[in-house]
Amino acid sequence: MKRSPQDIQASSRLVTRRGLMLGGIQLGVIGGLGMRLRSMQLDHADEYRMLSDGNSIKIRLLPPARGLIHDRHGALIAGNEQNYRVTLTREEAGGDVAQVLRRLSRLIPLSEQRIDELMEEFSKRSAVTPIVLADRLSWEQFGSIAVNAPALPGVTPESGLSRVYPRAGDLAHVLGYVGPVSDYDLSKIEEPDPVLMLPEFQLGKVGVESKLEESLRGKAGARRVEVNSAGREMRELGRQEGQQGATVQLTIDAALQNYAAQRMGEESAAAVVMDVQTGELVAICSSPSFDPNKFVRGISSTDYKALMGHDHRPLADKTVQGVYPPGSTFKMVTLLAGLESGVINGGSRFYCPGHTEVGGRRFHCWRRGGHGMMDAVQSLEQSCDVYYYELSQRVGIDRIAAMARKLGVGVHHDLPMSAVAEGIAPDRAWKKARYDQDWQIGDSLNASIGQGYVLASPLQLAVMTARIASGKVIQPRLIRAIDGVPQVAPEFEDLDINPLNLRQARAGMDAVMNGSRGTASRSRILPDEWRMAGKTGTSQVRNITAAERARGVIRNDQLPWNRRDHALFVCYAPYEAPRYACSVVVEHGGGGSTAAAPIARDIMLFALAGGLPPLDAVPSGERAAMEERHNAMHLYTPTPPQPGRSRA
Repeated sequence: MKRSPQDIQASSRLVTRRGLMLGGIQLGVIGGLGMRLRSMQLDHADEYRMLSDGNSIKIRLLPPARGLIHDRHGALIAGNEQNYRVTLTREEAGGDVAQVLRRLSRLIPLSEQRIDELMEEFSKRSAVTPIVLADRLSWEQFGSIAVNAPALPGVTPESGLSRVYPRAGDLAHVLGYVGPVSDYDLSKIEEPDPVLMLPEFQLGKVGVESKLEESLRGKAGARRVEVNSAGREMRELGRQEGQQGATVQLTIDAALQNYAAQRMGEESAAAVVMDVQTGELVAICSSPSFDPNKFVRGISSTDYKALMGHDHRPLADKTVQGVYPPGSTFKMVTLLAGLESGVINGGSRFYCPGHTEVGGRRFHCWRRGGHGMMDAVQSLEQSCDVYYYELSQRVGIDRIAAMARKLGVGVHHDLPMSAVAEGIAPDRAWKKARYDQDWQIGDSLNASIGQGYVLASPLQLAVMTARIASGKVIQPRLIRAIDGVPQVAPEFEDLDINPLNLRQARAGMDAVMNGSRGTASRSRILPDEWRMAGKTGTSQVRNITAAERARGVIRNDQLPWNRRDHALFVCYAPYEAPRYACSVVVEHGGGGSTAAAPIARDIMLFALAGGLPPLDAVPSGERAAMEERHNAMHLYTPTPPQPGRSRA
């Protein structure tokens, strides 16, 4: 069929349009390839040249600065210091790690034994994991390694931060310490933060450092670096700094903590000072202590064995981990149980002949000749045991245990410290569950004076005293602020104890200190505005055996140290407007009135005075000894807080 001229012309125009469209597409593709080629040849020439030379880009994590910890006044108690160290990555060492280590040993001390230890560690770790060869290098050592870097493949000198505790042992049990991440640490974390894999990264092991680890750790940064085929860093291409951990402010007063530590001296003891209104712990000190800086830097086996072998157990935090029979400091619990149950009132009197006989067994009062007729206040003032033997048989152990728990004994207090003990406020159900035995009357008599199964920590005794003094369900607090945001104290509920009954207990504690026959009258505070109420306690560790008596051992102080009684004391002040409550336990110290009460009195005075108390605040017979003690002390003088980074 013959096509018309019009059809031929239309077909020609269609072919032309398709040809132009196809040509345009081809031109676009060629232009795009040209632009990409130009970009590769000009804009990214260095990067591709690096790749052609066997180089590559790697991402290195940057450890964040650990958050700072301050005391209640802003004084630094846990900070960071510059640390120069050197690491080695086996993958980048060129195959002969031992040879690299020996070359390095010409620049820094690196013994053959240390080299062998490092080689064993390299065999256990991934080839891409950097291992710290040495840290805390001098600037000269750090510089010499950097200068000789070309001859040390895989070796990287690094500048970082390491934890430091300026107050050393004063707050060791509260703060705890940090240390390198172990396999055990990683096994406890479901999804470990990649920063934990960094060489010698430090995380909290115990105490506040451990309990607030996630807040204090911060967020890792990163840097992009160019490395050559041998693994040597050629240059840094980019950096994103990490985020410093939170700044934490504790309720602790570092100056008071320091005074408490020095006042307890070499005793195996514990002291807790608590704000009666807010529950803030202004001092919580265990003695003797240890230097946490040694653990951060890697404690020697000699130092560690010395700590473990010490009979005063410096590594144990006696304030919250130690539990002791509270002795006569528990008598306020028994008294309040009797008053609240209606079994007795403030005027109820029992006769003390020096002992009580139950089931053919005699339970002796500490005063063998007896106290005569005793009422509630007198029973505390003179610490008559028989009064509480009689009371316990009337009120029963279940009511006593319930009152103990209401006052904070035998319950767990939630604090960011390690191994906070619950103590024991025993009752019938507890003994049945623990020993599958029935409760006996003799058990009640022992419990009424804080012996037998009853156990309490110094922290719990301070809480008990604060609740009696305030009439509130005071809870202990250790954190004051995080990143400048105050941790506001809650509104504490009323204790649900008749105020008149609490007044009876307080009057008895006042008489202990200020009464004519008070067991701690020698440790009273003279100024009325600081008038102190308290209660002594002595808890028996073991009886003097018949064989020992036959050898002439008749007094507690004639026994070996670790068999002597524990000395305890609790107090609060001022009497009319309570501000602080305090508890002191001196392990194997003997009597509470002679060993624990003077320590508590001095610590309380320091807290009330805001520094060294005036000598005329104590009885004249005590002033020379106090002055001598103070002259021998090296007291901590807080420095003004330094401005630091905060995430707030």
